Amino acid sequence: MELTAPLQFDHVDRQDIYEYVESHGRVDAEKVRKALQMEPRPFGHHVAILQRSGMLERDGDELRIAYEDSDTQEFETEEVEYTIRQARQEDLKGLVGAIRAAIGSGAYVDAETLADIIDSEGVLLRHNELESRIFFVACVDDDVIGWVHVKHPEIEKLSHTAELTLGVLVQYRGQGIGSHLLERGTEWASDHGYEKLYNSVPSMNQDAIDFLEAHGWATEAVREDHYKFGDDYADEVMLAKEL
Repeated sequence: MELTAPLQFDHVDRQDIYEYVESHGRVDAEKVRKALQMEPRPFGHHVAILQRSGMLERDGDELRIAYEDSDTQEFETEEVEYTIRQARQEDLKGLVGAIRAAIGSGAYVDAETLADIIDSEGVLLRHNELESRIFFVACVDDDVIGWVHVKHPEIEKLSHTAELTLGVLVQYRGQGIGSHLLERGTEWASDHGYEKLYNSVPSMNQDAIDFLEAHGWATEAVREDHYKFGDDYADEVMLAKEL
């Protein structure tokens, strides 16, 4: 899917339809119509406009946010078998828990903020006039053990860039899971027309900095004493990768 100009919600019914699907994940179209108490004809008209705008997709009787990557990758190491796939709405609770467990000491501020946002909003996938975001998750059975998140603010002058965050639970590190997640997120961003990814971490998070640098990321800037942890200050290290 190519990047397109974001749709402005110029009709309240279209906004209601989009937000219902956004908060429920894949959902039966008739269920949406009845929940919003719309007549079939205007409902179909608004859905068609949302489809043409690239915000919603229809799969049989179901509606979903337009970002859809059905490919599930399977991996096996000497210690674990896991899959990487696009996150689903039902992964929300497990994903929030995995993010909070993975960041541990709080040395990954952007990820901590992300967990708070999706927990409070109750929505994983977004693609609207304010922002676009997508998650891929690494799972053992159905348990989320890692994630990669790509977020694109819908600002014209930043339309070529996206923010990427990722992490893996401590007990699953050192097995290439983070590298596969990073590859999946990077490939998705490149396929969707982004030219540059960026990520910011506190300077104390040397493991994250080393990991990104080992995968071709470079430090673009450092903001001194940008974070405060208790009585201690830490620099913000701003890393980026050209696609």
